[in-house]
Amino acid sequence: MITAGIDVGSVSTKVVLLMDDEIQYLVRPTGWSPRDAGLNTYKELLAAAGCKDSEVQCKVGTGYGRISLGFIDKAVTEIHCHARGAGYLAGRGGLVIDIGGQDSKAIVINDCGKVLDFAMNDKCAAGTGRFLQVIAAALGVDVSELGELARGRQPLEINSMCTVFAESEVISLLAKGEDKRDIIAGIHRSVARRVWGMASRFAPAGKVIFTGGVAKNRDVRERLALESGSEVIAPELGQLAGALGAALYARELAAKK
Repeated sequence: MITAGIDVGSVSTKVVLLMDDEIQYLVRPTGWSPRDAGLNTYKELLAAAGCKDSEVQCKVGTGYGRISLGFIDKAVTEIHCHARGAGYLAGRGGLVIDIGGQDSKAIVINDCGKVLDFAMNDKCAAGTGRFLQVIAAALGVDVSELGELARGRQPLEINSMCTVFAESEVISLLAKGEDKRDIIAGIHRSVARRVWGMASRFAPAGKVIFTGGVAKNRDVRERLALESGSEVIAPELGQLAGALGAALYARELAAKK
């Protein structure tokens, strides 16, 4: 059985082909057209996998651009898809924290990946991937470098988490001669505090499952562990949690046909 999950996010589009238990995937920037990003990334992955669209038995879309995907069989909310994918990757239930391009989510799941409760911040870009991109640009570094630059550094206090004001604050700190590595560490600590402030009401015991693009940032992971007082695990394919969850839902739907 072959099924597909297409997660069109604000920053990146992730597509997963679930071929029995084999996972094939592709990640591409979303750009200005969610519809084109979803379709083109799906076609590119099919070609790379040597698979035809007619062989895919069901396609499920998720993410903010899911409503623009005219070629899918069903759209499922990102909360449910991220929960399902995170549970599959971690092999357990618990608290999932997902930080994406423009929102952050805290989701409590059972061992089957079913949503028991959740909280979401989608009104402000503070603490998201987009926020870190803006800060990285202000510091003159690539966003992929932030994690290593900040590790082991003493974080400076960052007073604002508004993207515009935080950028101005970062520029002011640079002008005062502060080390950019300490500034980044301060930004990461602020991100961890903000996200944990949203998730703390769920009071997890044990491990936190950290997914989304920001989960690849090792320093953010470590500071989130400090804030939460819990072990934070980041599955290797955590950025694909939404797309994988969509592909898993597609497999269920295909089995019912």
